[in-house]
Amino acid sequence: MSESTIRIGLVLPDVMGTYGDGGNALVLRQRLQMRGYDAEIIDITLADPVPDSFDIYTLGGAEDSAQRLATRHLQKYPGLQQAAAKGTPVLAICAAIQVLGNWYETSAGEKVDGVSLFDVTTSPQKLRAIGEVTTTPLVTGLKAPLTGFENHRGGTTLGSDAAPLARVTRGVGNGVGDGTEGVVQGSVFGTYLHGPALARNPELADLLIAMALGIPAADLAPLDLPEVEQLRKERLRA
Repeated sequence: MSESTIRIGLVLPDVMGTYGDGGNALVLRQRLQMRGYDAEIIDITLADPVPDSFDIYTLGGAEDSAQRLATRHLQKYPGLQQAAAKGTPVLAICAAIQVLGNWYETSAGEKVDGVSLFDVTTSPQKLRAIGEVTTTPLVTGLKAPLTGFENHRGGTTLGSDAAPLARVTRGVGNGVGDGTEGVVQGSVFGTYLHGPALARNPELADLLIAMALGIPAADLAPLDLPEVEQLRKERLRA
């Protein structure tokens, strides 16, 4: 690993990777390498402290028991919080939103304090949200619809310090009836979209990459990947 290597921290894949969300790190690495950058994925497991020195971090989905393990680990080793405070981009998927929030309630009614990177709270809803989601992004730098697959019972309410990632045009999203999906606070992005999200939404991947590199997304070299556009068209038609 050279000094110029972009380090992608895959956070707790041993407990936060239920729906294949580790693929988001693979997408980031591939898009960086195709542009000529050295890039490496580094797994951060329950056996490791969380470094604050990586360039991008990703976290995936999980069930209740795994969420609690992840929450305790991030509270004990606050490297992720320290990295986010420095403006390092972080992508949190599904249950990771809840772990990074102020608190979340489990399906058994247990209230668990989160790590407060997001000003959000999450409680179980009566109906599980399952299916395809299409949204209109609300974040500067994102223009194309965001798509993915949701599978959650969480209803996430945003506080005053958090902003929604997108507005739902099809599907459930955050699940609290306000039509929002995901959350953005500082350099930390959260979404309930699986797929993996970055494979289906390359514009979001490039926004995170540009933040890690410290350049505008418009300065990234374009990538000619017709199969990605084909995937997007197929999912939007579906």
